[in-house]
Amino acid sequence: MAELRMAVFASGQGTNFQALADAAKQGRLEGASLELLVCDKPLAPVVERARRAGIDLLLFQPKEYSSREAYEQEILEELQRRGIELIVLAGYMRIITPVLVEPFYGRMINVHPALLPAFPGVNGVRQALDYGVKVTGVTVHYVDGGMDSGPIIAQRAVEVQDGDTEATLAPRIHAAEQELLPWVVGRIAAGAVALDGRQVAIKGMHAAAGTEEKQR
Repeated sequence: MAELRMAVFASGQGTNFQALADAAKQGRLEGASLELLVCDKPLAPVVERARRAGIDLLLFQPKEYSSREAYEQEILEELQRRGIELIVLAGYMRIITPVLVEPFYGRMINVHPALLPAFPGVNGVRQALDYGVKVTGVTVHYVDGGMDSGPIIAQRAVEVQDGDTEATLAPRIHAAEQELLPWVVGRIAAGAVALDGRQVAIKGMHAAAGTEEKQR
């Protein structure tokens, strides 16, 4: 099976990017190859992570463009030139327009720090704590142009412990993201994920459950 060429979009620390880079190096992505980091903040720590991993960079500054569509068109052309087949949004803090969503629908995924459809948008961990839920978690979903509204691929629950603060809960959320996201990418690369409307079927779902058990 040919490699699935992947680009990761990120804006910040890049811990999920690092999880994907490590998984790729260890052969855990079922043939997905990490080809490119796209970043809207050239000084973000994720950029140095990509350099250390030997991953090509596409850096841009949105303020230099007339619109979101203008820089996304430039990104799209580069993705097409490189034969990118999957986009992974991993802490990318920009709204995605139809310029990218439409040609990559069903081939663009995002990781979100809550159990969607609860707590979409920014500060998912903070929202969950403020609401007082006993269980939150992470979601990997397809991107459809709405606010974290695309079809859900996989989720991982994380228990909220008594006395949790954002500082204590967030690391457990991030750890769950860093396990679930590479697993989903691997399933996609293996051809084991099928999208039908809003329904997503995954072969080998027991593998994700086994990973969750190891966390406990």
